[in-house]
Amino acid sequence: MGSHSSHPLPEQLPAPTTPAGRDGLAALLADPGRAVVALDFDGTIAPIVPDPDRARAHPDAVPVLARLAPLLRSVVIVTGRPAETAARYGGFAGAPGLEHLVVLGAYGAERWDAATGETRTPPPHPGVEAVRTELPGLLEKTGAPRGTAIEDKGRALAVHTRRADDPAGAFEALREPLAELAARHGLAVEPGRFVLELRPPGMDKGVALTDFLRETGAGSVLYGGDDLGDLAAYDAVDRLRAGGVPGVLLCSGSEEVTALAERADLVVDGPAGVVALLGGLADALEGAAD
Repeated sequence: MGSHSSHPLPEQLPAPTTPAGRDGLAALLADPGRAVVALDFDGTIAPIVPDPDRARAHPDAVPVLARLAPLLRSVVIVTGRPAETAARYGGFAGAPGLEHLVVLGAYGAERWDAATGETRTPPPHPGVEAVRTELPGLLEKTGAPRGTAIEDKGRALAVHTRRADDPAGAFEALREPLAELAARHGLAVEPGRFVLELRPPGMDKGVALTDFLRETGAGSVLYGGDDLGDLAAYDAVDRLRAGGVPGVLLCSGSEEVTALAERADLVVDGPAGVVALLGGLADALEGAAD
């Protein structure tokens, strides 16, 4: 594969810090019709809030994505949330310009297409129902502090410690008992930003992203995330790059998680930074099309 990075990048876009990232961004700009922009939801295009049910996309996210999506092969949101929930909290349904947007929810187990408004979901894992029944009693038995909260995601259950007096202490105290509960019912535990998610094994953001890119025949990809669950997608982009598909790793930076920033080609300041970058990308592509 030839390098694209000899072409100067538009001034409205920050330069990736790695050669692979510069190649990925240049490839996306050179052939946007075969490019996919893939984004996590919470912490990436939606600010993190204490109550996950109150999370909403950054106010400029939909307008920017509505400019960007028609210029690309696709925009895909890859999230642990149920697909319909992310579509609703994102404000994606019925938004003009987002016909090319897809939400892969429950780490890819569910799919919502903006073009049809339809959601495809497989049967639930039996372990989730068992954990749903046992989890409140387990939290009581382990003395989980006040502010610990259960979020029912349908195909997964998440335990949040963000609102506890000592979020980090509560998080560490719950790691082992939740891992034991998950293992007993054939589930995996996914740690995140003051959250431990119990979900079916075998599905992660890397699998979901790889399958989607294969299905769409993408020629390049930009993936943006903020949390530990996004590392699987980073791994997938690295594998794709090794196989000749250019890609960019974008990190929505925070002080809570640094593992992504250490690997990213571009680090921006939270969801506002992600939206600004996407706006710069839309500006560059619209300018090139004029």
